Amino acid sequence: MRALIVGGGCRGLDLTRSLVAEGHAARVVTRTEAGRAAIEEAGGECWIGTPDIIGTLRYALENVTLLLWLLGTATGDAEKVAAVHGTRLRMMLEKTTDTTVRGVLYEAAGTVAPEILAAGVGEVEHARRTNEIPFALLHTDPRGDRALWLAEVRGAMDGLLAGPRRVADPVAP
Repeated sequence: MRALIVGGGCRGLDLTRSLVAEGHAARVVTRTEAGRAAIEEAGGECWIGTPDIIGTLRYALENVTLLLWLLGTATGDAEKVAAVHGTRLRMMLEKTTDTTVRGVLYEAAGTVAPEILAAGVGEVEHARRTNEIPFALLHTDPRGDRALWLAEVRGAMDGLLAGPRRVADPVAP
């Protein structure tokens, strides 16, 4: 399994270590080369890109099983923060259509305003309705107990991976 981790900071690196320790792959997005060393030390594959410009992430989806949008503590310009939970998230979800992505984890808790996080939840719900992209929501405050947060993430990932499978109708005799 390969996860694409967008956001998450230090807790994203903890998740990377956990995944790599179990033989999984983690592709971790960072905006600049300055983040490369920490990502690679954690065992992850570094991807230079930004959720502000979805075109920089499009090819990061190659051979990815789960997309983790861990931006519940995003900071910066209010319009840009709202966009990464709204229009930019929608664009990224559209890019997952007809790829190897089997599910999306959306961080629905953190320091971002509740109405912006609710808009993000609406985007993953929209993707489920329109393109049948399964999703899970993370509700544990990422600023709190990191072990609890990591356990919720891993449980959500396991749930998406074990999700419903389509089985062809048996051939009638």
